[in-house]
Amino acid sequence: MIEKYFAISDRGSTIRKEVVAGFTTFLAMSYIIFVNPDILANAGMDPGSVFVATCLSAAIGTLIMGLYANFPIAIAPGMGLNAFFTYGVVLGMGIPWQAALMAVFLSGVLFVIISVLPIREWVINSIPLELKLSISAGIGLFLIMIGLTSVGIVVDNPATLVGLGDLSATPALLAIFCFILIVVLEARNVPGGILLGMLTITIAGVLLGVSEPSAIVSAPPSIEPTLFALDWTQMLEIGLVVIVISFLFVDLFDTAGTLVAVAHRAGLLDQKGHVIGLRKALLADSTATMVGAVVGTSSATSYVESIAGVKAGGRTGLTAVVVAGLFLCALFFAPLAGAIQTYATGPALVFVGCVMVGGLASVDWDDMTAFVPAVITAVAMPLTYSIATGIGLGFVAYAALKLGAGKWKQLSPSVAVLAILFLLKFIFLDG
Repeated sequence: MIEKYFAISDRGSTIRKEVVAGFTTFLAMSYIIFVNPDILANAGMDPGSVFVATCLSAAIGTLIMGLYANFPIAIAPGMGLNAFFTYGVVLGMGIPWQAALMAVFLSGVLFVIISVLPIREWVINSIPLELKLSISAGIGLFLIMIGLTSVGIVVDNPATLVGLGDLSATPALLAIFCFILIVVLEARNVPGGILLGMLTITIAGVLLGVSEPSAIVSAPPSIEPTLFALDWTQMLEIGLVVIVISFLFVDLFDTAGTLVAVAHRAGLLDQKGHVIGLRKALLADSTATMVGAVVGTSSATSYVESIAGVKAGGRTGLTAVVVAGLFLCALFFAPLAGAIQTYATGPALVFVGCVMVGGLASVDWDDMTAFVPAVITAVAMPLTYSIATGIGLGFVAYAALKLGAGKWKQLSPSVAVLAILFLLKFIFLDG
């Protein structure tokens, strides 16, 4: 029955390969279980509740991806999106996390509408490749900044804005060793390299007395502090409308890019290079975002780490079903999540950020009207501490340079409209 439902043989796989692939994918992305509560706790959210919300949103979204879309892709709260939620929206704009959760929910609703209607390809294709790549790279630089500041390697400096912290401090030293260990493990293609690096350095921290040992297994914490905590009262404010659009853009492009990359590796592209069953996959992703907002976490998205499972032989939704089951099992490891400190999560952020910055390599560096907006987008995010601002400046710069260089035919109507809206926001709302 399982064989027939997932068409395992037709895709050149076996049940054993699918199960192994599921474990491989989970190990590659399970760091989010520990990192996400740590980041959202800075927004004032209960870390135990966020831990449960992270596991539930990942399990439900991934299960839908497996059973409905039959894709070997896992879903969980996205890195970068959680940083935008905490540092850009809640701390940066002073918006309560309850209202931010509503913005996440509404972005999921818009994502569903785009996925159902035949405009999804138009929306995805109308945004220039340079801006898509730069948004991902900018989020990567943003994560690097957050990771370095969280462990005291980058600190405030009244004279130069930022400066180098005390590298002799034990947390900083542990963070440096953790980062090196993660890079080495990932370079050697060790399954779950990020997770293994985090756990290893956490044990080292306990042995050195930096953190207190705790239990590993327990009953899941209460989800009550974040469950159905969405706040509708501020939804008509212009600032939150921009936030909703920003959440939508980042999630949409991340998902689309991941789907193409994983589908290519899994042989799930048609003769025209289009993802087979794209609509179902997008619906699974957008549904996970709405579920995540309801239970209490930032936007969920498809994980590129799913490629690890595909490399292990995963070709069907059974791989995703296995991942979903493992996320449910992870609910009982909340004490372990609480034991992992910033000197372990910070290096993970820096590594993921480095990987995301690599997307800039595909930018057309021979076209000044392409690479300049890309650089502005990427650099503006960490310098302004706002993903939304980086996106807005990128759109404005792209439109202005294309028009100024006489390349207006390369400017799509959607980009032009968005550029005007962002420009008006900068002039009248941020002035």
